[in-house]
Amino acid sequence: MKNRQYLRRVLTIAMIAAFCAPFARAQKVIDRIVARVEDDIILWSDIQELADYQKFVEGKTESDQQLLERLIDQWIVRKEAETARFPQPSEAEVNRSLQRLKKSFATADDYEERRKQAGLTEAEVRHFVTLQLYLSNYLDSRFRPLIHVDQKAIEEFYNDRVVPRAKTRGQAPPTLDGASDYIQEALVQQGINEQSDRWLKESRDRLHVEEFLNEGQR
Repeated sequence: MKNRQYLRRVLTIAMIAAFCAPFARAQKVIDRIVARVEDDIILWSDIQELADYQKFVEGKTESDQQLLERLIDQWIVRKEAETARFPQPSEAEVNRSLQRLKKSFATADDYEERRKQAGLTEAEVRHFVTLQLYLSNYLDSRFRPLIHVDQKAIEEFYNDRVVPRAKTRGQAPPTLDGASDYIQEALVQQGINEQSDRWLKESRDRLHVEEFLNEGQR
């Protein structure tokens, strides 16, 4: 469950463009500044790279404005993680995450076809996965200690979510004891997401952010 939440976070706050990597495809676009965050800039090519990765993972992309908002959120998380000297994920952790990503596709051929359609190299995919891990691991370490899940919340989740879902599928629901660990992690991840969203909003209010996605080149 935790891994699936992390992958989902890739598409909400965990989407990453080329803030930390020289993977710009200058031949595809005429670049321009689309936002300034403090003393840094976000480029049109950053949005394009993020769109390519989102298309690869999901088969579709969000709007340019939504992608820009993801990139600003990523800037906030990355800056704080770097200030805290948060460690990069290990090579073994990256390899495991990359394998989970590959297994999310129907076949190995499907993975390769989608990757090529999105215009991504294997090195670029690995780079994105590494950044996703770095930022999601930081958010987990920052907010997990603040989340408390009691037995009542676990029982409510079981009765409201697990049992109805099993019945909808024509399956016998697992026992409460058997599902307890899964439910607790789901609720912890929900809490981390909620805490992260509040923190990002508060952080953005303190920053100097200018957006000119729909304006001419600056």
